[in-house]
This record gives sequence, structure tokens and C-alpha cells, in this order.
Amino acid sequence: MPIAVEFAKHVKVIGFNHNEHRIQQYKSGIDPTKEVGNEVISKITEDFISDEKRLAEAKFIIVAVPTPVKDDNNPDPGPVENASKIVGRNMAPGTIVIYESTVYPGVIEDICIPIFEKESRLKCGIDFKIGYSPERTNPGDRVHTLTSITKVVSGMDEESATEIKKVYDIVIKAGLSRLEISRRLRR
Repeated sequence: MPIAVEFAKHVKVIGFNHNEHRIQQYKSGIDPTKEVGNEVISKITEDFISDEKRLAEAKFIIVAVPTPVKDDNNPDPGPVENASKIVGRNMAPGTIVIYESTVYPGVIEDICIPIFEKESRLKCGIDFKIGYSPERTNPGDRVHTLTSITKVVSGMDEESATEIKKVYDIVIKAGLSRLEISRRLRR
């Protein structure tokens, strides 16, 4: 929510959640996560939606889903896989997808991109691009906020890394560190 709120201060934002009840809470000015607070939620211009088809309107999609750990202490990729399926079904050619969720090395290349390509019938690097910007804030930390710490952004190639940096420059005041991610993504 904090990244969506910051972007909504500057550009049109579509905030998608598959949970219709959660969307209705946001539309009513209630922040059930308590990440940004009811007052902030009630004032932002974000378009909260549960209709996944509207994701096709976005040319820049930030995936920010939980990354839980299973009982056996291994990561549970389920939320990232489900989000990738939803985005893949609904993304338009030319889209850049950024993962803000904390994932282990190889998840984007080995899990997410194949899901996108299957669901969208588009080709990574040709029809859409991928990037990563790890979340660097702790929920509830009011000192080290999204805009006050240096953010790391990356893209699968020079073009996407440059574009991703331009977009994040809109909201990150503390500065950005730009990286180019794995060359394995260049298929």
C-alpha cells in the first residue's frame, strides 16, 4: 500500500486486489493493514479495483504480494505464482512488470516469466519486460519510510532499467541505486 499511495500523489494508479471485501474497505477509507492509516486511504485518488481485466490498462505493474514461509521453513511461492497468473492473463504488450515482493534468486526467471509467457502468449524481452525492486521498509516503521531510504531498482536490460528508474524517480526522494538484473533473462 505505501508504494501505491506515493505514486497516487503524482500519477494515475490502479490498486488491484482479488479480495472484493478488501477493495470495499479501501474505497470506504479503511486501511485494514494499518500500513498507511485510514486518513491517508480516505484522501488518495487511487482507483481500487478487483476486476483483474482492468490491469490491461497499466503499462507499468508493480507486484507486491506476501512471501510467506511454509511450516518446513521453505518459501511459499504460491502468492507470487498466483499474482503472476493474474498479471499474465491481463497484461498488454509493452508492459513492464516489477516485483517488489521478497523472492529468492531464480524465482523471477524460473517461475514468474514462464507463467507470464504461458498466460499472456507474449514473449519476455520482446513483448514485455521484467524488473525487480526489493521492498526495503519494515511495516509500521515511521522513520525509515519508502521515500526516505535509498531504493534499489533493476531491469532485465538497459532499456527497462532506465525506464524503471524514471518511474521510481517520481516518488523516491532519497535516491535510487539502479542495477541490471540477470543476463539469463535475455532469451
